[in-house]
Parts: sequence; C-alpha cells; structure tokens
Amino acid sequence: MKLTCLSCGQMNRLPEERLAAAPKCGVCGAPLIPEKPVAVDFQTLEKAAKSDDLPLLVDYWAPWCGPCRMMAPEFEKAAGLLKGQARLAKIDTERNPDATVRWNIRGIPAFILFRDGRERARLSGARPAGQLVEWVRQQG
Repeated sequence: MKLTCLSCGQMNRLPEERLAAAPKCGVCGAPLIPEKPVAVDFQTLEKAAKSDDLPLLVDYWAPWCGPCRMMAPEFEKAAGLLKGQARLAKIDTERNPDATVRWNIRGIPAFILFRDGRERARLSGARPAGQLVEWVRQQG
C-alpha cells in the first residue's frame, strides 16, 4: 500500500497486513494511521488525495466557523472509529485558500472522501461522529 505521511508529505510503501501494526513514516517517524485527525497543508492534501491506497476523509474548516468548532470533537471521535479503514485529515480553508478553489468548497464544514486517486463522495454541514462513520462506510 502507498500512504502519504500527513505530517511531512513523504510517500511510504507498506504491506497491507502492517496497517494494524501502527506503521510510522520512514522519514519523520509520525504515525501513518493516526488516532486523531491531522492538520494538513494544500500540497500534502493534494498528494495524499491523488496517491493514497487507504480512503482519506478531509474536513474543510476555518477557525472563525462556529459549526466547524462544534464539529471538531465529533470528527476526532470518527477518526478513532474509522482507524484502519480510513484516515482523517483537516485543512484550514483560511490558511489554504487554494484547497477551497481546487475542490470547489462553497460552505464549511465540508467533508470530501478521497479513494483511489479521486473524490468519491462529498458531504456538508456538521454531523455526529456516528453519522459521519456510517456515511464513510457506505461509500465502500
């Protein structure tokens, strides 16, 4: 499997059976399957969205957005529930306006699920962790 380190952006290759063994990045040592969502920049997100073999769920948010702040603990819960099935990342749309333009984000919070190098599904609005997890699992 190919996984982009969400901390340093380095591509890592590992056998699928190692996913449950807490694999770490060969360059920076960060967990490749983190327990919590990881804040990413535009370049790292673009690379991971195009090349990762494990689904990537991205939360597009901004610090001034009340619903985004309310959604943060639910998104963190979802990361724990989806561990090994998908990785969760967050991108601050205020600091990374290119991401907003690139993926045509019109409102936040917004969620995009990437798989096999392309966008698979999109959801907007704050949701409980259980709804988010169920939505990701339905996307197969």
